Amino acid sequence: MAEFTMELNDEQKEVRDWLHGFAADVIRPAAAVWDEREETPWPVIQEAAKVGIYSLDFYAQQYFDATGLGIPMAMEELFWGDAGIALSIVGTGLAAVGVLANGTEEQIGTWIPQMYGEPNDVKVAAFCSSEPDAGSDVASMRTRAVYDEAKDEWVINGTKTWATNGGIANVHVVVASVDPGLGSKGHASFIVPPGTPGLTQGQKFKKHGIRASHTAEVVLDGVRVPGSCLLGGKEKLDERLARAREKARKGGDRVKNAAMATFEASRPAVGAMAVGTARAAYEVALDYARTREQFGRPIIDNQGVAFQLADMRTQIDAARLLVWRASWMAVNGRPFEAAEGSMSKLFASETAKKVTAQAIQILGGNGYTREYPVERMHRDAAIYTIFEGTSEIQRLVIARTISGMPIR
Repeated sequence: MAEFTMELNDEQKEVRDWLHGFAADVIRPAAAVWDEREETPWPVIQEAAKVGIYSLDFYAQQYFDATGLGIPMAMEELFWGDAGIALSIVGTGLAAVGVLANGTEEQIGTWIPQMYGEPNDVKVAAFCSSEPDAGSDVASMRTRAVYDEAKDEWVINGTKTWATNGGIANVHVVVASVDPGLGSKGHASFIVPPGTPGLTQGQKFKKHGIRASHTAEVVLDGVRVPGSCLLGGKEKLDERLARAREKARKGGDRVKNAAMATFEASRPAVGAMAVGTARAAYEVALDYARTREQFGRPIIDNQGVAFQLADMRTQIDAARLLVWRASWMAVNGRPFEAAEGSMSKLFASETAKKVTAQAIQILGGNGYTREYPVERMHRDAAIYTIFEGTSEIQRLVIARTISGMPIR
């Protein structure tokens, strides 16, 4: 087990500097353009693939970093560049985590490479969990998967929403209910291979922020996938369902569902994304306060501005420490006894909203215009308190964890 540390080693620092250079030289110059277009920045993703950032190898190296700091360090640097473009680059990772968290070794080796494609032919993947009537309330999921034993196929019907890369993905990972009577405990995850009949893109959403990231509905109408596409396999599913039914009969409620397993693994990474956006806005505001003069002196000489910047930096550093702690705990098998993963996501996302708003205030009228990037950063930051569990859901998870109440 790696000891927790707040100091990156030489190799991690080298990777961090490499990512920072890519974010500064490639992502940032393209940020405003793709925000206005509201389209997937395929050229930037391809450039990331060519240098090795958008790849299974790079993701695996960071994911399996024994210190746990590989993923949060990478997320912070990329999202420092721009949240929308960075989410287009890392969005496939949520689907990959879904397979890593629930799949067999054969499924991991088969499907994750197809999620990324090749540098000259990049692909993306989508994780599909939320539904029009089931966002935070995963127990209300209506998408159904029914097993056709004669053909060893699963038949999936339903509509997913808020899916990053939904409809344009090469591989979709879909969470569906296989036993509605068990609520969220009756869910399972399925791979929907490329070109599977019955899967179509629904509405593409025009968003307040992260506009360079494709978000859409995914419609599943009689989608048939082979039995081998059930993540973890049917034997494991049957055993899990049997345990859930027994616990339900005895009044227990402790079995985790497939979507929750994915979100628990990814929440600290979302916190790191928020830290990156907050840090970017803080740096713009700090530089502006040093150079902008009013009444014959830089505005940072005014205590009101200086104290805001002091608070911004303090909150960013505190958020990073919570993210790093949760990431280290996850990689080293430490249980989240106080919902440390949700803590990190909650504090970092709220920090990003607050810091980006303060950055606009420090820039004044300039901060409200698109001539400066902080208005875009503020729009982007709004998503962190919403996706992969709202701030209210994070507080609910924390409260129920520390009180010993079951998380449904």
